[in-house]
Amino acid sequence: MEREEFVSGYCRQLDASRMVEVLVVDGQLDEVDCGYFSCVYRPNCQIAQRIDEIAQAEM
Repeated sequence: MEREEFVSGYCRQLDASRMVEVLVVDGQLDEVDCGYFSCVYRPNCQIAQRIDEIAQAEM
């Protein structure tokens, strides 16, 4: 099963607001339309926190 969500918020790396597409396939994060997996700001990122919530909801 495939599910698509959009998350908006402030991106420190871009220093701007951002809309991020999150694709979940078979209960796993498949694609994230930003540097979520390697971003140095991830621990303090509002967008990453929401993506984490999406991933947790799938478990």
